[in-house]
Amino acid sequence: MNMELLIEKLSFPRAYRQTRLDLAQWVIENPEIFPDLLSICFDEKNKISHKAAWILEFVCTEKIEMLIPHLDLFFYYIPKAQKDQSVRPFSKICLMLSKLTYKKKDVFVSNFLTQQHKEAMIVCCFDWLITEQKVACQAYAMNTLFLLGTEIAWVHPELEIILEQNINSKTAAYKSRGIITLKEIEKYRLKTLKA
Repeated sequence: MNMELLIEKLSFPRAYRQTRLDLAQWVIENPEIFPDLLSICFDEKNKISHKAAWILEFVCTEKIEMLIPHLDLFFYYIPKAQKDQSVRPFSKICLMLSKLTYKKKDVFVSNFLTQQHKEAMIVCCFDWLITEQKVACQAYAMNTLFLLGTEIAWVHPELEIILEQNINSKTAAYKSRGIITLKEIEKYRLKTLKA
């Protein structure tokens, strides 16, 4: 019953922001539906899978703890995602998780985000940077990799190489975010040398 109702609600004709926010709120109020939402997200043969990914992003923005018990599943499936409309929300969720872990020092998220999850994030983010993706996805990947690189030493040097190779051949938005990321890496390097 829940799956049918969720599919019906995801079949909205126009992706108005308010429609997505309302549906995300409905999922938050009915947490038993969350596994069904994930199931649809990762079924790329389903024509509404990208809409489910949009809702997942909004749910995670409001209540990321709903995703925490499903992190293994999330990180198993996101490398397989092909649809641009799904990859962008997945990359944003990776950024949310890394911000909570490294910037906000959220103990709850940090306790559940394992080394395997971090490695999966690193692989996905580097993949998103070296393949043809929308700039928003790549910007989220840069930010996520910067934050992960504050713990995992080899990430920053690899990220620098990719950004320096691509920065002049990509869009203005990519170039802008890339320059900011390179400056953040340099600033972090100087800070750690002084410590």
